Formats: sequence, C-alpha cells, structure tokens
Amino acid sequence: RLYCLCCLSLTRIPGRYLTHQEGLPKLPVPPLNQTCDRYLAVLEPIIESEELNQTRTLVEEFQRPGGVGERLQQGLERRAHKAENWLSDWWLQMAYLDYRMPVVIHSSPGVVLPRLEFSDLEYLGGRPLCMSQYYRVLSSCRIPGIKSDSVVNYASNKTPPRHITVVHNFQFYVLDVYNSDCTPLTVDQLYVQLEKICNSSLQTNKEPVGILTSNHRNSWGKAYANLIRDKTNKESVRAIQKSIFTVCLDAPMPRASDDMYRTRAAVQMLHGGGSRWNSGNRWFDKTLQFIVGEDGACGLIYEHAPAEGPPIVALIDHVVEYTKKSDIVRTPMAPLPMPQKLCFNISPELKKDIEEAKQNMNIMVQDLDMKVHVFSYFGKNIPKSYKLSPDAFIQVALQLAYYRMYQHCCATYESASLRMFRLGRTDTIRSASVDSATFVRAMDDQSIQKVALLEKAVKAHRAYTDMAIRGQAIDRHLLGLKLQAIEDLSALPDIFMDTSYAVANHYNLSTSQVPAKTDCVMCFGPVVPDGYGVCYNPMEEHINFAISAFNSCADTSATRLAHALEDALLDMKALLEQTPKAKL
Repeated sequence: RLYCLCCLSLTRIPGRYLTHQEGLPKLPVPPLNQTCDRYLAVLEPIIESEELNQTRTLVEEFQRPGGVGERLQQGLERRAHKAENWLSDWWLQMAYLDYRMPVVIHSSPGVVLPRLEFSDLEYLGGRPLCMSQYYRVLSSCRIPGIKSDSVVNYASNKTPPRHITVVHNFQFYVLDVYNSDCTPLTVDQLYVQLEKICNSSLQTNKEPVGILTSNHRNSWGKAYANLIRDKTNKESVRAIQKSIFTVCLDAPMPRASDDMYRTRAAVQMLHGGGSRWNSGNRWFDKTLQFIVGEDGACGLIYEHAPAEGPPIVALIDHVVEYTKKSDIVRTPMAPLPMPQKLCFNISPELKKDIEEAKQNMNIMVQDLDMKVHVFSYFGKNIPKSYKLSPDAFIQVALQLAYYRMYQHCCATYESASLRMFRLGRTDTIRSASVDSATFVRAMDDQSIQKVALLEKAVKAHRAYTDMAIRGQAIDRHLLGLKLQAIEDLSALPDIFMDTSYAVANHYNLSTSQVPAKTDCVMCFGPVVPDGYGVCYNPMEEHINFAISAFNSCADTSATRLAHALEDALLDMKALLEQTPKAKL
C-alpha cells in the first residue's frame, strides 16, 4: 500500500482544471452598514449586555456618514477594483506566514486514512469553484524567516521536479519517480526503490535535522540561516523543498487498543509522537507529507499556508481509490540507481538547535489532549431525513454540548470556503447565533417546546453559511477594514480596540467540516489556550470527530466534550422524533 501513495506524483494536472478560472467573479467587499449590523448580531449571544451597549455606540460612530469607517470602506473598494482578490495576499501573510507559533499542532492539520482493510472540475450548488489551490500543493514548501515566512512553488518551473523525498529513521533520500525516458516508475519499481531506502537506513540517525522544522518559527528561522550556510546542507534542504512531496516511513508507534487506534494514529499524523518516536521523521514545512507507519497506519500532514482542507481531501479520495486498482504496466528490466541520500553537516550550534527543538516538541506533545470519536448512532442520514442541513445540525449540537459543559455560549469559528471567487480562501461561519443560544438555553427546560427552536437554530446556521460562501460574512471584511486602517491611519479605530472585538476573535471552539468520500478524519489543535479544535467528517451512517484541547488548561477536556457532543446529538435526534416529519 505504501508505494501506491507515491504514484500520486504521477498525476499531472492539465490546463483544463483552470477552464473556468478567468470567469470566476472577484471576491466582493460587503456593504459597511450590513457588516456592522451583523457584527452586533453575532456579539449578542457571547457578550454581556453592558459591554454590548458600549460596543453599539462605537459601531454607530464607526459607520456614520463621512466617518472613519466610510473612508476605510472606500479604500478597501479601491483595492478590490485593482486586485485579483483584495483579501488573498493579506490573508496568506497575516494568517500563516507572519504567524510565529510552530506549524505543528498550531497550524498544520493531520489526516488519518481508513484503517486498511476526480472529476476535472469541482462545483458547489452548480457554480464552479476556484481550482488554484491544487496547483500550490505539489512541489511547494514553506521557507522560514526570522520575522515572517514565505512559500516557494517549483511546479511551474520550465523543468518541474521529477523526484519525491523519502524519510526513514530520520534520514532523507531523493527518489526520482520518472525513468530516463520520462515514463513514470511502475509500482514494482517504486517498491524496489523504497526497499533500498529502508535497507540502507536501518539505524536511526543520531541527529534528526527534520525536527528543527517543528520549532517556533523565529527560532527555526535563525537555525535555518545557520543550517544553509553550509553548501552540502543547502543542497540537501533545496532537494527537500523542490520535491513533489515527502513520504515519511515511520518506525513503530506504541501499540493501541482498537478503540484507541484512531486517536493514536491522529497524534502520529499531527506531530509524530515526540522526539522519541517519529517527530524527527518529518519536514514540517513541506506542503504535503504522506505518512506510512510500520503497523499500516496511513495518513498525511499538510502545511496550511498554500491550501485548505477540501482540496487535500479530494486528493486523498483520489489516492485511496488509486490504491484499490491493480497495476498492469510492465516493469522495465533495466535496474535503477540507488536513491540519493541527502547529507547534513551538523555543527555544534546546529546540534544545540536540534536539542532545543526536541525539548520544545516534547512539551507540545505532552500538552496536546486528543480524542478521535466515531459517533456511530447515525450520520448525515438523520438530519437529511428531516430536511435539515447535516453540518448545521452538528454545529448546533456543538453549541449545546459546550453550553451544557460551561453554562455559557462562546465565540465559535467554522471555516467557510470562498472558492466560488477567484483565489478565494475562507471566511468565518459564526455558529454561536441568537437562535442557537435561545435553543441551547431552553433545551434542558422541560416546560418549553423546543423542536421549533431547534429547527430555527439549524436554519439560521444554514443561512449564515450561505451568506458566508457568497462573500457576505463579516470577519474577513472587518479584517480588511482593520488592515486598511493600518495602511492608512496612524491609530486603529476604537471598534478594533474594543473588548468585544477581542472576545469575538477568541475562538473557544475552532471547528471545520471536512467531508470526504473516504472514511477518514482530519485533526488540528485548538487556536486558543483554553479552547478546542473540532474537525469532523459526516458519513452517511456515522460521523468521525477529532477533538483536541490542551492539558495545560484545567477547564478543557477532549474526552468530556466528545461525551457531551454524543449526548447532544442523541438528545436532538430524540427531540426530532417527537414531531412527525411532515410538520417540519
């Protein structure tokens, strides 16, 4: 199975994928008053009334005719007129490349493929989607800097890369995936080459250079500058950066019971288990790393800057289908050369950097509280049978679970795709709404009829989702106004210095639906110290959840939230069953 993953490199993306690209609309700048009104509405369930009154005053001042908000709006509209996408460059820089926490856990998602036992274009609601992210996934890599990072992509070079990198026992190899006559290697040839790599790297390398990529970005930026001063090191690093992708052949992880297998596999994909296990068997800056464990655990981790989850999951669906096909290509008789081992010269300073990165990684590993939970009672089928959006149903269940645990609502992020627009990335679906708050507060009150409240909450979430994917949500617009203010003004407007704005952007629940045909689950870490990361894949008759928290926060527990979420889903189903479907 592991060598089949390498065959993804042979899937070239012809120009037909960009057939609709030029015809895609530009991302709109929503009307200022609309965003201000909707901003106050999303604050209502998460902000105390006294604070909210102060914020209302600031918002009224911000949007008054001839005021600062109007000036910023005009600046943003001018930017939108000139640029292909007014947000995309700002978003890449601010959300990813300027973010200095380690990419491990804090940014890069991991994916667990099912325990082993593409159409040309994508559409959403009949409208074509931007396909540009597919072109950023292969032959690309993040490059560390002292204060900010960059991304390099070699796929569009006149001579695109013809190799992948393979790492085994912390040692990196270049594996050419094309023969000299430009034909792709067959499965048998790939297997032989991977076997050569494994046989030549039986001993674990003492200095896991790859673990440097897991460190705080500023620390890694300084270590990177030291690393590539040496000519041999620079050539080895470039070979990794240029490769189509990386394949990580992992050493055995600690055994896990069947019910804990997916949780253990999730942490293996997300961070490798620490310096004692496989965290050094990675190059975390590489956009795409396929991971194959000795026990058959398969998955990947991707660096988030170039792409969102859906294009990655589409690739996964393709790969999993590909592995089911038998290879009927005849293997050439000519023997292939030994894959090139990449060498690194480790100075005392670099050795110290590696030790620091090991310690920091182990602290992160110990702090991550991860729970993969397969909700087996029902899947998309139940909400769909009541003509309710499965995603909205799950999000309302998350609101109910959180409210039951903490007795209040919190700012909740769910990613919405903006790929209906050219170079579109994401906006925020704010799952904590006035309607969801009304429902969750009423749910455990026996004196209230709750079915209509549930239906209203689910439909409100669906409406916000539709608004977000049409480019009319509030968060990226507010961010654009803020960044426009930073460019234009000496001081930020009061609306952005307000406590309410800070609370609204402190996402105790950071969530993402990543639906796949494959029975996989994606996982990522929380975005705040006292929060949760929740990723889910709704299948027809079950739902895969990956829930994360930090052990350093006494108030959070991934397992507790998983149990509360299960109870919430079951209670909501029971509520629906009290009312005939015809009435809904």
